[in-house]
Amino acid sequence: MNRLTRRIFLIFALLTASLAQAQLSIEITGAGANRIPVAIPDMAGDSAAARAISATVRSDLDRSGLFKVIDPVGVTMDENTAVNYGDWKGRGADALAAGSVSRAADGRMEARFRLYDTVKGVSLGGAAYVTNTEQLRAAGHRIADYIYEKLTGEKGIFSTRIAYVVKARGQFLLQIADADGQSAATALSSSEPIISPAWSPDGSKLAYVSFEKKKPMIYVHSLASGQRVIVANFKGSNSAPAWSPDGRKLAVVLSKDGNSQIYTINADGSGLQRITNSSGIDTEPRFSPDGSSLYFTSDRGGSPQIYQVGVNGGDARRVTFEGSYNVSPRPSPDGKTLAFISRREGRFQLTTLDLASRQVQVLTDSHKDESPSFAPNSRMILIATEIGGRGVLSAVSSDGRIKQRLSVAAGDVREPAWAPYLN
Repeated sequence: MNRLTRRIFLIFALLTASLAQAQLSIEITGAGANRIPVAIPDMAGDSAAARAISATVRSDLDRSGLFKVIDPVGVTMDENTAVNYGDWKGRGADALAAGSVSRAADGRMEARFRLYDTVKGVSLGGAAYVTNTEQLRAAGHRIADYIYEKLTGEKGIFSTRIAYVVKARGQFLLQIADADGQSAATALSSSEPIISPAWSPDGSKLAYVSFEKKKPMIYVHSLASGQRVIVANFKGSNSAPAWSPDGRKLAVVLSKDGNSQIYTINADGSGLQRITNSSGIDTEPRFSPDGSSLYFTSDRGGSPQIYQVGVNGGDARRVTFEGSYNVSPRPSPDGKTLAFISRREGRFQLTTLDLASRQVQVLTDSHKDESPSFAPNSRMILIATEIGGRGVLSAVSSDGRIKQRLSVAAGDVREPAWAPYLN
């Protein structure tokens, strides 16, 4: 674990709230058609730690919607146990993960595991992670990521984090949690709204809009130190921050010269540059993954649609043409897909555009979707939506098959943002 990762883990462990933490609960509402059956026996060694890690691995794989988790009750295996491939294949498992947890004299713990292909009768490799009692779930997430990548060919997202805003009892809480909604901690509490959180590319900072001084201002918040810097406090509205891929700049929306228009500004608040200059409202910018252009929402053509402009300005081209209302563009990290919110028959729904084929797909059947955010592997999209008059989060796979719902027992949840991978 490198220095940055250690610092991020430390600050997440130290973050506290003046109010009780609003813990997200997760509900699986859809799964993939062909799930991979994988067996996760109990890990050997320190019993309490082994149970915690094994439970986390099973939960991660199960909620992904891509795996059918086989829990062989009462079976304990470590990474050196001889594997009877025929027996496990007979139990219906195509893969098997076995491991152990041991405690060192200094109190640290080591989780070891090995993954097997029971169909081919071979080992697929393994790993060891040094952890402690407070980070057992983190070790479980990393094991689940390893299994996910080996069996699907895609990088896992179980070790990633999400940010979101909870409104509860008159307070707005900017919270950070594991991707499964657990281990929530509050980075900022305010009696005024907090909106539009955006992760820096290295995962060390959040940019967001706060109304704490009775007007919308853009802050950059360092998670390791807790230090906050006001990046944009111009006349009028300052909104919708989005990081450039290199982390040096932010795209922002300012109304200081009249209509809301898009600008770029250095992360320290210097170097303001105007990017769009239209008679309409230009808003919700997002950098393309290569940093060469910006996607944004504009009503310059009469109705809200998505456009694309070079990072230094110039002529913008229209991107969306299907439907009369398309907003909130979010390009996937792999650059293949554009997610956005489309209004269809009075419903605001998560929609994707394949940037190569131009094929449009509606992914949800809800009514008030907003604020889409891609997972760093481009597989899942996190959105805010409304169910029963209460704000909740939903995660939907990019093909629409896998669906999850995350909610807080008492409070509205809004403004989700999925963190990048930590190097």
